[in-house]
Amino acid sequence: MKKATYIFFLGIISFVMNGQKIDVGPTENIKSIKEAITLAKAGDTIVVHKGTYKEGNITIDKKIVLLGKDYPVLDGQKKFEILSLKADSIVVKGLKFVRSSYASMEDPAAIKVYSHNYIHIENNILEDNFFGIYIQNGAHCIIKNNKIRAYGKEEQKLGNGIHCWKSHNIQIIANHIQGHRDGIYFEFVYDSVIWRNICQNNIRYGLHFMFSHNDSYITNTFRNNGAGVAVMYSKEVKMMNNKFDENWGQSAYGLLLKELNDGYILGNKFIKNTAAVYMEGSNRMKFENNLFQENGWAMVVQASCDDNEIVGNNFIGNTFDMGTNGSLVLNKFDSNYWDKYEGYDLDKNGFGDVPYHPLSLFAVLAESNPSTMLLYRSFMITLLDKSEKILPSITPDNFIDNKPLMKMISG
Repeated sequence: MKKATYIFFLGIISFVMNGQKIDVGPTENIKSIKEAITLAKAGDTIVVHKGTYKEGNITIDKKIVLLGKDYPVLDGQKKFEILSLKADSIVVKGLKFVRSSYASMEDPAAIKVYSHNYIHIENNILEDNFFGIYIQNGAHCIIKNNKIRAYGKEEQKLGNGIHCWKSHNIQIIANHIQGHRDGIYFEFVYDSVIWRNICQNNIRYGLHFMFSHNDSYITNTFRNNGAGVAVMYSKEVKMMNNKFDENWGQSAYGLLLKELNDGYILGNKFIKNTAAVYMEGSNRMKFENNLFQENGWAMVVQASCDDNEIVGNNFIGNTFDMGTNGSLVLNKFDSNYWDKYEGYDLDKNGFGDVPYHPLSLFAVLAESNPSTMLLYRSFMITLLDKSEKILPSITPDNFIDNKPLMKMISG
């Protein structure tokens, strides 16, 4: 990824050095961005000086750099898509986009890429737009260091902060996104990376994947969204070193996996979510070195999931470590640390000498009858769980960690 970015930037530097500079501003000879685009040739840089520009829909159809100085404002007046990109190798940097139009069919955006490649969108501010940045059928695009914020209250009246459709080799890096329907949305997007973004206070999901394969998201934060992340109908997705926290609500999850296969979930922190991970119809997933702390349910693994590995994770302070809706479990639990484990280690090898059953009887009851949560922490429920640990009868026999760790995994 670093090599590709480096080559891309070399191309931009060469591209800028070969072109001319055109200044636009209230005190410049050219006062209109549209006029400057008409005058510009491929390779030119248009420098937009501070001010407010109400020019309707601005279309760039040639390879130029659009560079803002002191964050000039491009105002869509709630009537227009603000910036439409219809050529390869366009750079948009240092501008503020506000008040794009709203339309449920055309999906207008502050910045929209129409079937072109090698677009670079960096260090912009986007406020109160329907969609923020929209890539339609693009490739090798970089979206970096943008601040994207909307203020709607209903998801049907909002678009997504960064929306990518039918694209590949996209890099989404270090953006801060809040207040949209979904913070980041991928549909039919392949071989792409989402890295170091913060998605918070979005109405539906911080990140939403649909039919998108061989993608990675790394070192992102998903906080206080309707739900943290939903990954659906995809395969070979890698999720590493992300933080999922404070995603609370009746149907809120830190991470929702539906029909996801052959993925890898490593080194993530799931803290204070209603359900940290909810899995349905997902197979051959590997969870390793993750932290599950102070969640309602650490993991809900439905009976439709099989051949998954949950190995070397920390489960600390969760109301329930595990939940399921079936009696047959075809997944592997091994060498995890469970703070509720009450076993012993006589041979001092670091593993408990007796297996641990992470699925409590009360968790099974609460899954089918949520109203029983009223009895949580009652003496009767405590006695019920203690009895089930000694003589398991209702919880699945194979829902078991045969080598529970005696100490937390550090790092």
